[in-house]
Amino acid sequence: MYKLYTVSDTFKLPPEHFGEDLEDVAARVLQRKYEGLIDKEMGVLVSVLNVRDISDGVVFAGDPSTHHNVKFDILTYMPVVDEVVVGEVSELAEFGVFVRIGPMEGLVHVSQIANDFLSFDKKVPSFVSKKTGKSIKKGDTVYAKISTVSMKKTVKDSKVALTMKPDGLGKSEWITQAGRKPKEERGQRRRKR
Repeated sequence: MYKLYTVSDTFKLPPEHFGEDLEDVAARVLQRKYEGLIDKEMGVLVSVLNVRDISDGVVFAGDPSTHHNVKFDILTYMPVVDEVVVGEVSELAEFGVFVRIGPMEGLVHVSQIANDFLSFDKKVPSFVSKKTGKSIKKGDTVYAKISTVSMKKTVKDSKVALTMKPDGLGKSEWITQAGRKPKEERGQRRRKR
């Protein structure tokens, strides 16, 4: 889930940037400081926006930089258990598929991809069901539900587990096909009437 927070902080303006636009320098400094970090309460800090209310600078003895108070907004992403997300399959492995969800990746274990048995085809690579013909490969857009979240100090170390087994999830073709009966089954119903 994306959220927007307003944050107050200070930033240091080095002398080599004196004379430059203060908002631009503040935005660059704050972006380097915050973007890509994880805060346990807010989630992944995605983007610094709307830098404003920059105070006059204060100089401290022995430091030629000026120090400024500032307010800004920060866009964050926190995966929430039971949230339905849309993402792109970014990688496949024998044990499942990785799905890009915002600034993170989640794993859909092979047992959570669909309600039928899927085999991993290394040549393509893809997961394929012999029974239903369902397949999934890199680049496919999928709908998934977040099962578990373990936020750590970095995005790389954080883990998000996803499932696509419930009705209404998976590749969009699977979702539209689930609402239709196979042709032969529809024909049999008509004959019985």
